[in-house]
Amino acid sequence: MSKKTKNPHIGSSFDDFLDEQGILEECEHQALKEILADQVRQAMEAKHISKTEMAKKMQTSRRQLDRLLDPTVSNVTLATMSKAARAVGRELHIALV
Repeated sequence: MSKKTKNPHIGSSFDDFLDEQGILEECEHQALKEILADQVRQAMEAKHISKTEMAKKMQTSRRQLDRLLDPTVSNVTLATMSKAARAVGRELHIALV
């Protein structure tokens, strides 16, 4: 078994950098929101569900749906995400790890 040596030219990880800047948690939350929004969008496309139809299934407005799908809007509630998941035949699962 060979012993790995540390490369002196490699610094800290990107997560370490974000943590040092005090924005790691905020960035993680934003990334999760973007992933969820993208999964909803992909499920809508796979099931050929229009935005208007999706809003009706969620019993919400088209504007609210646009907020959910917009990756720059970070304050979407879990209840709204759960409605979106059910509207495309999926479930939203959240776990503490």
